Amino acid sequence: MDCLSKYRLLALDLDGTTLLDNKKISEATKLWIKRAMQKGIIVTFATGRGHQNIENFRLELGLTTPLVLLNGAEIWQSPGLLMERHIMDRKSIELLHQIAYETNSWFWGYNIESLIRKSDWTEEMFEKKWIKFGIRNDSIAVISDIKGIIEKWEKIEVTQSSPSNVEITFEGMTKAYGVRQICDFLGIDMDQVIAIGDSYNDLKLIEAVGLGVAMGNAEVELKGRANCMTDTNEQDGVAKAICRYIFEEEYRER
Repeated sequence: MDCLSKYRLLALDLDGTTLLDNKKISEATKLWIKRAMQKGIIVTFATGRGHQNIENFRLELGLTTPLVLLNGAEIWQSPGLLMERHIMDRKSIELLHQIAYETNSWFWGYNIESLIRKSDWTEEMFEKKWIKFGIRNDSIAVISDIKGIIEKWEKIEVTQSSPSNVEITFEGMTKAYGVRQICDFLGIDMDQVIAIGDSYNDLKLIEAVGLGVAMGNAEVELKGRANCMTDTNEQDGVAKAICRYIFEEEYRER
C-alpha cells in the first residue's frame, strides 16, 4: 500500500454527501474513493441509515471495512459482524410514537430486524427492539417544538439529518462516538480522520476529527464549524475533497 497521506481513515456521510440527489453515486466519486482505497486509506460510512439500506452502496464501492450506522447506534466491524448495537427503551418509543401522531407527523424507525415506516406500524411494533426513531414534519416550527420537548428526556440522543426532522437514538450515540470506536479498534487516532458531511448529525463528528469537511450544500451551522468546505453533492464534492486533501492535487474532470 502507498499510504503516504497523514490521514488514514475517510468517514463519509451518505445522503446529501456521497450520494447525488437521485440516491446514486457519481462515477467521479466512485473513482476517487477507489483511488483513496488503493492508496491505503480506510473508507467507512458514517450515516444515519441502517444496514438494511446501505448494502448496495457498500457493494458498489467494494467496502469490507467497519461501518458506523444509525448515527453511531450501530457499529459493524465488517460485513455481517456486529461490533456494537444500542437499544432504546420501550417507554421512549411509546412516547415518540404518541408525539408523532399528536402532531400529525410522519415517522419511521429501525429495529434490529427492519426499517419500519408509519404506514407499516402495528401494535406489535412496540415489542420490537428499536435502535433509532425518526419524526418528520413539513412545519419547521412543529419540529422545533418536538425537539425542545424530547431533548429534556433522559436516556436519549437527539439530532437532525435535515431541518424538517428529528432523529433519536440511545443516549451518547453519535457519529463521532461510532468513528471513535472504529479508530480504537483499528489503532488510528481521531486526528488521522477526514470526515465529510452536510447536516446537523455530522456536527460532532466534523468537530472531533483531524479534518472536518462541509459539503457546499451543507447546513450553515456545519459550514461554520468545519475546517474547510468542498463542492455540493451534485458537483462531486466528495471526489473534489479526496483529490485536494488526500492526494493534494488540483481536481480535473476525467
